[in-house]
Amino acid sequence: MFAYHALFLIVLVGTTAFFTVLSALNLRHGKRTLERESDWVADRLGLEEPDRVIAYQRATTVLSQIQTWVVLALVLAALYSGAVATVVERLEALGYGPIATGAAFFVAAVVGLRLVSVPFDAYETFVIEERFGFNEGTLALFVRDLLVGTVLAAGFTAVLAAAVLWVVGRLPTYWPLAATALFAAVSLAMLVLYPRVIAPLFNDFEPVESGELRVAVERVFDRAGFTCDDVYVMDASKRSSHSNAYFVGFGRTKRVVLFDTLVDRMKLAEIEAVLAHELAHWKRGHVWKGFAAGVVRIGATLAVLWYLLETPWLYGMFALPETTYVGLAVGALWLQPLTKLTRPLENRLSLSHEREADTFATDVTGDGEPLVDALCRLTAENLSNPFPHPLYATFHYTHPPIPDRIRYIREVSDGADAGESPPMDASGAD
Repeated sequence: MFAYHALFLIVLVGTTAFFTVLSALNLRHGKRTLERESDWVADRLGLEEPDRVIAYQRATTVLSQIQTWVVLALVLAALYSGAVATVVERLEALGYGPIATGAAFFVAAVVGLRLVSVPFDAYETFVIEERFGFNEGTLALFVRDLLVGTVLAAGFTAVLAAAVLWVVGRLPTYWPLAATALFAAVSLAMLVLYPRVIAPLFNDFEPVESGELRVAVERVFDRAGFTCDDVYVMDASKRSSHSNAYFVGFGRTKRVVLFDTLVDRMKLAEIEAVLAHELAHWKRGHVWKGFAAGVVRIGATLAVLWYLLETPWLYGMFALPETTYVGLAVGALWLQPLTKLTRPLENRLSLSHEREADTFATDVTGDGEPLVDALCRLTAENLSNPFPHPLYATFHYTHPPIPDRIRYIREVSDGADAGESPPMDASGAD
């Protein structure tokens, strides 16, 4: 059993240490490259004070790493102190059966992790985001978001956990296939429910119906051959001054969402370019390709869990009863590092989708410069690091490096200006 414990700690602690070192390398690389490319950063991104980017990235990274290590320490302490075994024993003593007991176990774990994250989230919002001028939220809104989010997470966890445990009990041999189908169905349901039910619990969404913005939207829709009229402006400014846009849903539920901060700060040509980019994710089938990749990933994970559930050492490591929900929980801890280390495979798909979307947006607008200007504006206003370490970007970034992205867009539009070309030796992400 000692060998299993040693391997368990090496996998969990070693993977966490690897990503901590990677984060440190990323900060140092970003600082050095920003200083070296300060002229390009000032001219192209409009960042006269790159030190603010460095300071913001350092503050958020340090906080994130501290939170990661605290959570890991608490999980290991709970396992090795026998606290988890005690909780399982008391839940089993209630006699509610494996499904209800297992669902309660997972709900308790999710709620516990959310409570642990509260001080970190509060510090990020009211200290870091406030210091750099991003926070627009109040304590009351923070508490409301926490309560609503926790209730949703607990409810979703209870339903999904109960469904999976029921499937495992009914189909002990083929449950990974059935559970994968279940996850696929839930994912499809979320594509419908999120924009119509969940997101409105946190923000207001106003349809773009008139004015210059509506004219711009119709112009892009016409050029893109798109039939969806659901373009909304979200009141993101009540929480943060960060800007963004996204595409969500499918069928009649599909919609494009523009942050009000983005609408207020960008020129119409830039908004059209961003809108065309988001529309490309539907037109080019990225939603379904990403969905399929997610199903494959879940299926592979469940197949490994199926094997682990049959191994006595998985339960014996921490003197836990051989019940399904315990096996799933401990098995997930073993697999969590693997999911982190295989992220580059997922990111490669996303990177290709982003390039396709940039190509589509450039073709639709007829000029790549508005998209370039929009991306540069987003990078500067959000204090994003335009030059992450290449290895860090491989594991963490789903979008191409911003200098490479600018170069690619200009090649597509065949309108590159050699005097304003991005640095050739720098790597980054928006």
